Amino acid sequence: MTRRQVPGWLSALIGTAVLVVVWWVVSLAFVPEEGTTYTPVPSPFAVIAQLVEDGLAAYWPSFQVTITEAAWGFVWGNGLALLLAATVLLAPRLEPVVVQVAVVSYCLPLVAVGGIAIVILGGAEQPGDPSKTAVFLAALAVFFTTVVGALLGFKAADRASLDLVRVYGGTRFTQLRKVRLVAALPAILNALQVAVPTAFLGAVLGEYMGATDRSVGILLIRLQGNLDSERVWAVFLLCAVVALIGYAALGLVSRLVTPWVSGRTQP
Repeated sequence: MTRRQVPGWLSALIGTAVLVVVWWVVSLAFVPEEGTTYTPVPSPFAVIAQLVEDGLAAYWPSFQVTITEAAWGFVWGNGLALLLAATVLLAPRLEPVVVQVAVVSYCLPLVAVGGIAIVILGGAEQPGDPSKTAVFLAALAVFFTTVVGALLGFKAADRASLDLVRVYGGTRFTQLRKVRLVAALPAILNALQVAVPTAFLGAVLGEYMGATDRSVGILLIRLQGNLDSERVWAVFLLCAVVALIGYAALGLVSRLVTPWVSGRTQP
């Protein structure tokens, strides 16, 4: 007798319901003091009501800047990571150097790096433009994960297929293009999927350095200064939604590009 797997949509629904219940229970422990209305953890119902009252248009200008920064950081960070991982296969002796660079980039505290980056790179050139520091931190945040994922994927190539390419006179580049890249696609796409929320988080952290005049980070600073907890949590909720949408989009791309992973056949 085989177990029936829970559908993905049902798992997401159950997970969301559990998070909302936990959020609501925690909010009960932060009852506003007598004579005040401020609470650090408002209930989910109060946050959603505030979000509906404001409308998404009130938050979109800030999110538009941050999404742009995260997208550019995603492209630059993952592009460099994939390039270095491919270089290791063409020149295997460089692998220790590349791995060490990736580990060092992962161990660097983003807050400290952001302080240096804001001095060197600066922020937005024009009001409303993406911040160079935020783009850099977004790229740095995704670099390690993609390097490791790509290297593991490239090494997962079938040895017999590699030998066949070599027997027919193929070079390392031919092996990379014909065999290793196909074998590495699932691991690379999984790393890129994880990199989506990481890039967004890195961009927001860069904005906390004061590098922009309009962004999610700046919006949070202003709302926290005004003790506007409902809107702060509304921004948190929207950040989670944006990250989930990007994560789900890369997951869909992964299923379409690598149907053999899930046992499906291409149409």
